[in-house]
Amino acid sequence: MTDTVLPGSGHDIPAGCREAHWPLEHITLAGLSWHTPVENEVRPPVLMIHGWLDNAMSFTKLAPELAQHAGVYAIDMAGHGHSGHRPSGYGYWLMDYVADLSELIDHHFPESERFPLDLVGHSLGGIVCALYAAAFPERVRRLVMIDSLGALSRSAKETIPQLRRALQKKRNGSAPAAVYPDVDAAAKIREGGLSPLSSEAAGLLVPRNMRSAGAGFVWRTDARLRHPTSLMMTEEQVQASLEAIQTPTLFVRAAQGLLANHKGLDTRAELIPGLTTVDVPGGHHCHLDGDTAPIAKAIKRFLFND
Repeated sequence: MTDTVLPGSGHDIPAGCREAHWPLEHITLAGLSWHTPVENEVRPPVLMIHGWLDNAMSFTKLAPELAQHAGVYAIDMAGHGHSGHRPSGYGYWLMDYVADLSELIDHHFPESERFPLDLVGHSLGGIVCALYAAAFPERVRRLVMIDSLGALSRSAKETIPQLRRALQKKRNGSAPAAVYPDVDAAAKIREGGLSPLSSEAAGLLVPRNMRSAGAGFVWRTDARLRHPTSLMMTEEQVQASLEAIQTPTLFVRAAQGLLANHKGLDTRAELIPGLTTVDVPGGHHCHLDGDTAPIAKAIKRFLFND
């Protein structure tokens, strides 16, 4: 890993935070790191994975709280933030994100073979972390899923219609990139997305996903992230993956989150042995938006009260 100190004002990353890069075989992932006080360096690191179309700044409020106890590393997933994009002709498959995380841990956190690390994931990031923890329980000490409890599923009979949609979109490609006069204009649009954000939260999250283009700004995130995936897990597969988790796990359920009224959630929760569930106020981005103290307290208690 290489890291660089950057200023923490305006649209820059926060003070006390470092820009980080993790080269993998076919892509370089970027992210942010927060270093712990020397006396806490013996604790295993905490890796944090954001949600779909977000980036490492999603953890800008939570990470400093955790960094009081351990080193914290928030990763931009492929196609997001400052990380590389998949090559031309490729898409963004769920299992490829899991493969990226596996390679990242193998190459840049090899000490986890003897001293398992902690994973914290929000939304899609929680799905990715859960799948990795299920496949490699010996590498994960604690798992935290924020408003996330297993992958989205589709019935087997939807396999071919899903494939058709994905191939048609790949053939048609993405629409021309929207150009914004400034980053604040893009942040204003993001406020009203699928999971709405306050002006403050959008202002923290959006700049890392933007780049300058001529006289304006366009999304840095790969447009292919919005393409439908060719194949999705069935509910049977999702439940089997959750049942395979052996790691002590915390599910953070947001009162107004995307899972608040999700059918079948209790069934999924019962599959994870010894799952701890905590309810916190806020929406899908409860760790970034509004009063984040309850979620920080819950996660710190779960990770560090040995």
